[in-house]
Amino acid sequence: MARDEWRLRIELPEEERARAFLHRIGIDLGSEARELAQDLEEHRLVATHNGHTVFVYAPSTLQAEQAQRVVEAELKEQAIEPLRIVLEHWLADEDRWDDDPPAPDADQEMLSRGYAPWEVRVTKASPRAAKTLEEELERDGYNVVRAFNYVIVGASSRDEAKELAARLHGEVEPGGELVYEVAPQNPFAVFGGLGGAGTPL
Repeated sequence: MARDEWRLRIELPEEERARAFLHRIGIDLGSEARELAQDLEEHRLVATHNGHTVFVYAPSTLQAEQAQRVVEAELKEQAIEPLRIVLEHWLADEDRWDDDPPAPDADQEMLSRGYAPWEVRVTKASPRAAKTLEEELERDGYNVVRAFNYVIVGASSRDEAKELAARLHGEVEPGGELVYEVAPQNPFAVFGGLGGAGTPL
């Protein structure tokens, strides 16, 4: 949604009433609602429903507020008592309507389950070098997974992973490879490509 977007959410007691109300406002408004709707006659506002809730979308707060007055008049005309009428604004940066709760932080969700959301991966020249790096990182308080000459260290954030990646890069032998990325639920940590292990904390 590139424009400023507003939405009127009308929660009705039953889904059938929502369908009937949506049909009514699209076809034949009552006298009071029709008079109020004259200010919107040059605009086309999208109206939909999902279950027992009707949604009316508008490109500005003025149009949304006028649409609300029309809706309230029509509900009164039909003697329908809504459960709730909410005027919502689209928060583009957060990808949600302002009346919706914020989405859970993905990093925090992974941390709460005991897994690092980010990983730094290092390929060392030998298993001994990998073991040395593993011990150094563990002394620094990191949780590390090592297999042969491959080392994976968990990080609690992307910034931490970047800082750790920059630090370890100086320790990587020539030809070594380092990758940090979001870790999906996948038991295989693929070096040299995408894929995450979900390093335990």
